[in-house]
Amino acid sequence: MKVQITNGMFMALIINMLYAKSIGLTQGIMAREVGGDMWISTIISSVQGIVIMAVVILAIKRLPNGDMIDQYEKILGKWISKGIAFLVFLFFLGAYGSIMATFVYHLKDYFLPESNIILFIVAAFLIGTYAIHFGLEVIARMALIGVFSVMALNILLLAGSISEFDIKELQPTFSSGLLSTVWASRHHNTDWAIATMMTCMILPLVRDNTTWIRSSTSGLIFSGVIIVMWPILEVGVLSPEVAAQYIVSCMQMARSAEIGLFLHRYEMIMIAFFALSILTQIMMTFLCSSIAVQKIIGLKDYRPVIIPVGIVLSAFSYWMVGSHHRAMGIIENEWVLVSLSLAIGLPGMLFVLGAIFKKKLKKDQEPKSV
Repeated sequence: MKVQITNGMFMALIINMLYAKSIGLTQGIMAREVGGDMWISTIISSVQGIVIMAVVILAIKRLPNGDMIDQYEKILGKWISKGIAFLVFLFFLGAYGSIMATFVYHLKDYFLPESNIILFIVAAFLIGTYAIHFGLEVIARMALIGVFSVMALNILLLAGSISEFDIKELQPTFSSGLLSTVWASRHHNTDWAIATMMTCMILPLVRDNTTWIRSSTSGLIFSGVIIVMWPILEVGVLSPEVAAQYIVSCMQMARSAEIGLFLHRYEMIMIAFFALSILTQIMMTFLCSSIAVQKIIGLKDYRPVIIPVGIVLSAFSYWMVGSHHRAMGIIENEWVLVSLSLAIGLPGMLFVLGAIFKKKLKKDQEPKSV
């Protein structure tokens, strides 16, 4: 069965894959590192993300009906491509752990503190495996609704926070130093890395490859705008010192927002609008991991490996998020090294190899099927 999504759906997937963790855990991490310059680090990271995504698009366009793993097979052979597929699986295994930390700590720490972590792990497993059984198009349609939810959340938060905003909190800029501010952008780069690697896996399923660069750039710019609003408000309303004290700083930001006498304490409103974004991240991580394992084994379809892959991802995330200290340590240190190495290294090497072995990448214009 041939599956293709529109460029609009592709943009929606990029936005959702960036949003949830970026405003959830990442901003607090950067606040602890560079204080009030966290919003500048977010902007710097957004520019870097657009550049890396452009490299990915240019590399994949050389063989528009084959994903990154297929292209490595075409250039370097089957066994090398299986190794690449294994690295892709390891990437999404780590990505799922960071996404589940966002998912669990939002719900457990603020709403259900006495609930066992296994409940959240099982819920994500059931939702993820059920959704990807129906394929990419269903998830992409859900992501379109998620974009409207994200926009509604941002508008409500802005309306409820603007009266408390103090622009003086944003000054002085680069108080942590230029190099430190740029270096702190690596944390947000891990969020862009997830969107980049997702693109490496699903881009051949996006219609009209002539507009890939335009649609991806539009999605990234829009994502950058709606995400950078959060650190600016957190610095101007909470102050960087307060934002740095919380693992999930956006929830404390939601607590500070209110409109009039009746609409205040945005936590439930935030979770309601936030849910589709984090669920999209869970589903797409399941999907990309399953496709990677499918390529390792050599199956024609990813569906037979959905359950085993889901069990592995769930077991890892259960171990990781069981301890706040362990989860945040991995996200702030090991995950930065692994994610950026793979998300920059694999597409970058493919871009170079594709330029060297152009003759091996004869273009096939028939859309790829999954």
